Amino acid sequence: MFRFAAFLMLLGLPAHADVVGKVGVDWAGNDIVIEAIADPKVSGVTCHLAYFDRSMFDRLKQGNWFEDPSNSAIECERTGPISIGDIRRGPKGEDVFSASRSLLFKSLRVKRIYDEKNQVLVYLAHGNELSEGSAKMSLSTVTLQPSEALPPP
Repeated sequence: MFRFAAFLMLLGLPAHADVVGKVGVDWAGNDIVIEAIADPKVSGVTCHLAYFDRSMFDRLKQGNWFEDPSNSAIECERTGPISIGDIRRGPKGEDVFSASRSLLFKSLRVKRIYDEKNQVLVYLAHGNELSEGSAKMSLSTVTLQPSEALPPP
């Protein structure tokens, strides 16, 4: 958890993650961690992000000490009345959350994209690697009510 908080402070991103679950998956001490992330620009939406957290034993055994896998899963839900702030529109969206998955070159990100035509908020969790990219991703959507939609630009 400290790694994620430190990385967020360096980036200056507004999203904060709270650990809500931690499940041991093997005898080596590897865990799946579940964090709740409130969208900082869309009140009333909370995403739950699950990811793999390697143990010290596994790091020593595998030899790649400074890296965690990019695997993740995301589910976002309406957790209250939705109020949309100043969000970026367009197909590239904007980062809601980012956490380091290696010492320098890999991160796990949550990006929000506003599908204006269908009035849906799309949340994409994906690995971001400097050298090779990553095909590992997970997607969740939140449908907006007509009163919650943004006016056309």
